[in-house]
Amino acid sequence: MAEEKYEELNSKNESTELRSIRDIVKDLSKPVAKRHLRTRKQGGKELTYIAWYDAVKYLDHYAPGWCYEIRSMDSIAGKLILTIRLSVPCLEGIVYREATGQEDEAHDSYGDSSSNAESMSLRRAASKFGLGLYLYEK
Repeated sequence: MAEEKYEELNSKNESTELRSIRDIVKDLSKPVAKRHLRTRKQGGKELTYIAWYDAVKYLDHYAPGWCYEIRSMDSIAGKLILTIRLSVPCLEGIVYREATGQEDEAHDSYGDSSSNAESMSLRRAASKFGLGLYLYEK
């Protein structure tokens, strides 16, 4: 089944017709194919998450025409805090969800603080449309 989902996401969604936000959220709320899930250890726990580039694939497929913009970028107590707005066009108009992401400015992990904060905020905003939301319940 996961293989079928992967093939489906790799096909181009060439529909130019707008869909209802209800249908978009319903599709984005479906379980993510296991091959698109990643894990990492953080704070003594193992977290399962979707990489930003896989989130983009799901949004491209189920919410064509989506876009996002960085609304703010602040430095507070050594943390970079970034807020984005994710916009999804649908039959009802454009629906927005905002989310934040943060990273220590002096981090020593993969990537840079702004890219990591942006990735986190994109994934969080996408989860507000249903993408991988169930992963936060674990």
